[in-house]
Amino acid sequence: MVNDSVNKAEKFLSIASQFKLGSLVTESPHPATSDLSSLAVNNLPEAISILKELDRQTIRVLSEKKKQICYLKDIIHDTLKSGNNIFFCGCGATGRLSLTIETLWRQVYEKNNIKDRVFSFMAGGDVALIRSIENFEDFPHYGARQLLESGFKDGDLLIGTTEGGETPFVIGAVEKATQISKRKPFFMYCNPDEILCEVAERSKLVIQNPDIEKINLTVGPMAITGSTRMQSSTILLAFAGIALFYYKDSNETIEKEIDGFIRFWDSADTQFIEKFIVLESDYYKNGDYLLYETDNQLGITVITDTTERSPTFSLFPFENANEAEQNLSLCYLFMPDAADSEKAWEKLLWRSPRTLEWPDINGIASRERLLGFDFSSKVLSRREHQQKPIRQHRFKILYDQNGINFTLGNERHFLTTPFSNPLFTHLILKMILNVHSTLIMGRLGRYEGNVMTYVRASNNKLIDRAIRYIDLLMKNKKINLPYHTLAHILFEMIEKTPSDQSIVLATVEEIVKRNK
Repeated sequence: MVNDSVNKAEKFLSIASQFKLGSLVTESPHPATSDLSSLAVNNLPEAISILKELDRQTIRVLSEKKKQICYLKDIIHDTLKSGNNIFFCGCGATGRLSLTIETLWRQVYEKNNIKDRVFSFMAGGDVALIRSIENFEDFPHYGARQLLESGFKDGDLLIGTTEGGETPFVIGAVEKATQISKRKPFFMYCNPDEILCEVAERSKLVIQNPDIEKINLTVGPMAITGSTRMQSSTILLAFAGIALFYYKDSNETIEKEIDGFIRFWDSADTQFIEKFIVLESDYYKNGDYLLYETDNQLGITVITDTTERSPTFSLFPFENANEAEQNLSLCYLFMPDAADSEKAWEKLLWRSPRTLEWPDINGIASRERLLGFDFSSKVLSRREHQQKPIRQHRFKILYDQNGINFTLGNERHFLTTPFSNPLFTHLILKMILNVHSTLIMGRLGRYEGNVMTYVRASNNKLIDRAIRYIDLLMKNKKINLPYHTLAHILFEMIEKTPSDQSIVLATVEEIVKRNK
């Protein structure tokens, strides 16, 4: 085991220079949330207000980018008019973003053949919507391979989204698109060009490539340091979604829709979520579990928030019914109207699931594995049978033609969302759920201040992030160790630290013990 951790550490260190991303804006701590973990425990209204304000600042960037939105809108219109298709791709949070856009498109155009003209894929296929495919995003040739297998052809348009602007998988897909289609692909990201060009050669090659259209959507640091599932993915979803769903509309209509969306969030009372945060976190503290009960209208956004909690805060991920997993996830998706797993996936995505049947990845992204993530009507009894005794509560988040119904225990709230397009309703729900889950995790001690101390080091970028956080905490203790030493101890601790525990804090504890 020791030799294995040494070999893994040396392998990482041989390429670490490509993944040292600490100077990126998206990896920087936000000054407004330096005390967020304490506020989550002691002053929830203030914590909610701070996070709402950060999202307000984020979506106001749309007003500055109206011309670029309209430019992408025109390209999308021309692509569809010419008989070609639109492809979205991403990795992790932006992969889920891509699947969300296609799902909403299928909702809007359910009875129209145009529903099949928008196609999405994420690193690892649809399985990765629930369970990260470890290291998959580190390989550009996987991005190129998935693009080819998706049926991308000359004349089609690829829109690649990456929060940081340096994800190898997305870069690989975008660069491959330039070789296949005469239509320039778009590359969307949330860090300043000059910093990206300094820290990542792969990003520099994209930014300086005249055959790739670039859209920079820098919105500043994340509410939780490095947690790009929040503000970065919000602005990317909003920008790309507006350009797509309003592809036939005038520039004036788009400006009106953006202004209306911003005004709604400015005036929205999001304090209602406090009672749900308190109740859900109390359930977990008491050893209880939760089922997020939802429907096919809202399911894609609900599952996105619930599954992103696992890698961000080192929680047990959604368990797979076909695998011998001993631990239940704290929460799980529940779609009671679906009779079985296959039907549940079809309702969630509004299409048949897409998997990767690649022999070289040993079934980790296969259809068989995907169907093991069963959130159909069977989930309630299955989880009760798997672990006894168990208390499961239902958090109902259900669609209404005028808004969203929230029900948990004796707490209820109806949020009116007066939008003609589901995109804005889902953006509102995303931001609310991001606030909700982030503050629950703060109440459970899953970050310190605004530092993601429970980050799961599952790919090269996150390994570097973990090392940086360890270094920060060690410097606070007046202990200075070189990067390579921290890397070796980290990999050693990865081998022995339970997956629901903090690898950062475990490594810090080990270093302190060795330095006594």
